[in-house]
Amino acid sequence: MFGLFELFGRSRDIRHLDQELRTVGLHPRIVPDAVKLATVRQVKEACSDAASDPCTYASAAELLGYCMLGREAFTESNDSHRTKAVEARLVAAIEAGDSADARLVLLTLHAGVIEAGVVERYELSI
Repeated sequence: MFGLFELFGRSRDIRHLDQELRTVGLHPRIVPDAVKLATVRQVKEACSDAASDPCTYASAAELLGYCMLGREAFTESNDSHRTKAVEARLVAAIEAGDSADARLVLLTLHAGVIEAGVVERYELSI
């Protein structure tokens, strides 16, 4: 009953993010709550109307999914066009250094949830 009023349970933003994580092939239970909360905060900072636009969560979920699953597993759950698009975003994030995407990649590094192949492929370090 209390879940109806969002007093207990997941916030609407976390539920949107969870749904988008499933869409890219990453089960939400694999993603630590701290990473989800930080992601929601990053999305809200990047886009002031993020709460009303679940597409921003889709974008964040794609990058988190790629970083956490790695190239092969991400491609198995998605098509090669989506994989290439996310890889282009990852390269752009690395080059930019300080962007919303770069902060999400850094989040996965700091949280220790990034797949080793992604770290090696893009020569990422903290």
